[in-house]
Amino acid sequence: MRGLMMDYQLTVPSLVRRAETLHARKEIVDRQPDGSIHRTTYGVLLNRARRLAGALQALGVHPGDRVATFCWNHHQHLEVYYGVPSMGAVLHTLNIRLHPDDLAFIAQHAGARVVIVDAVLLGVFEKFRDRVSTIEHVIVVGAPPADTATRPVDIDYETLIAGASPHDFDAPLDEWQAAAMCYTSGTTGKPRGVVYTHRSIVLHALGLGLADIDLMRESDTAMAIVPMYHANAWGTPYSALMCGTKQVLPGPRLDPASLLELLASERVTVAFGVPTVWTAVFEFFDRHPGAYDVSALRAAASGGTAVPPAMLRGCEQRFGAPMIHLWGMTETSPLGSCARLTEELQQADADTQLAYRAMQGWPVPLIEIRARNDAGLVPWDATSMGELEVRGPWVAASYYNAPETADRFTDDGWFLTGDIVTIDPRGYIRIVDRAKDVIKSGGEWVSSVALESALAAHPAVLEAAVVGVPHPHWDERPVAIVVRREGRTCTPDSLRDFLSPSFPKWWLPDAIEFVDALPKTTTGKILKRALRDEYATYYTRCAAAALVAPAARASPA
Repeated sequence: MRGLMMDYQLTVPSLVRRAETLHARKEIVDRQPDGSIHRTTYGVLLNRARRLAGALQALGVHPGDRVATFCWNHHQHLEVYYGVPSMGAVLHTLNIRLHPDDLAFIAQHAGARVVIVDAVLLGVFEKFRDRVSTIEHVIVVGAPPADTATRPVDIDYETLIAGASPHDFDAPLDEWQAAAMCYTSGTTGKPRGVVYTHRSIVLHALGLGLADIDLMRESDTAMAIVPMYHANAWGTPYSALMCGTKQVLPGPRLDPASLLELLASERVTVAFGVPTVWTAVFEFFDRHPGAYDVSALRAAASGGTAVPPAMLRGCEQRFGAPMIHLWGMTETSPLGSCARLTEELQQADADTQLAYRAMQGWPVPLIEIRARNDAGLVPWDATSMGELEVRGPWVAASYYNAPETADRFTDDGWFLTGDIVTIDPRGYIRIVDRAKDVIKSGGEWVSSVALESALAAHPAVLEAAVVGVPHPHWDERPVAIVVRREGRTCTPDSLRDFLSPSFPKWWLPDAIEFVDALPKTTTGKILKRALRDEYATYYTRCAAAALVAPAARASPA
């Protein structure tokens, strides 16, 4: 029955109006390419966002048009985040780390009419610009480096908004219309577009600010290390806007020293970054004892790949703050679950608590989960494995203009994540592996994630990846590729001895290879595909008798 409650539309302009009314004096801080610090307020920034929208309208941008960004994390990018959806257009973030071929495909597929690009990224942008036929205007943020030139048709960002009239943002928007879009990283096949609605963005912002998630408060100072070109910076710009949270943006300076300087000088209370970023920050922090006062930090959020227990412990030991394990995907906006402890688990012993915090957690409110294998839906018994399926108000119902991907969604409307999980009786998710990464040995599954987490706990291991390598008898066998910590030593045998108390003998890696660095995706995830390709002929290249561990000769049964 309609008419019992107001038909209040959940839209980005509603968040803008709230911030302008209640939080106009709250600060936004960002680091510029030259290393200098820029300071502004929500009031000033949102006025600039309105003028940007007015300028785009004057250029002919209409509701539904895609406005792409090719930018680092800074205040101008925030202005686009807020201004473009509020005028009814669609924010389209381009991942600056992707190959030009992928960028050309994504921008063309999305139909981007306008691209807003950082001057320091013009050289990269020019590698694919002419392959996107839909681009009509290019707006440049900042002064180009001496060796980079703009084209005569390019528009200077500051000049554009200086002469523009503010957009009123009062035109009614439908909460179901598109507000933003982001493409998956394309690790298998072409990248796929996910379109976020105004409604999904607002509900996701509320989810991130819930008390049981506790990662965004009005009193917080939040730093998004996670890039704004990836999955809407985990939704932090919109949740911070809703809550009135001070924001700190690192710009292009993502080295550990620059990040620690901001954490200390701005008294950051919550920070969001992938495990590889935190690994580098912890290493640098350890090498410079007493140099950085990060005592204001109350939580460090991490996700994107599994967070090993050693990293959870290390965060508390160094920073005196917990690391909160999050799980999500581009398709889930991205927040899906959070490894906060229930009241019952808060009374458990320290080892039990750590084990649960290392899981992917339980689903945040409004997100439903289930898992399925060939036998059907799996019980929540902490041991039965199946592919995780999710649904909720900020989960994608389809990919943009990609009918061939319909098999990623069930007939009854659930999204197939591709993550192989167990779910315990409390509802806590534990990812065993990605469906494409799980190692199938002798008819049994070996979890690469579990082995990687265990290896990361060794004091000499900085990073580790475990992949399945084709084997002439067992189908696949695990091989570990390890990066040692600076100044530390370990051997394959010592690492196998370290693993052996925790795993069946046939789980232990047949070989452990040491490398200087692991290949990474644009978002900092270890690129398992590249490692599988590199080691695909391992057993044909090596004498099995000399290199295969005894574990491989034992039956996996």
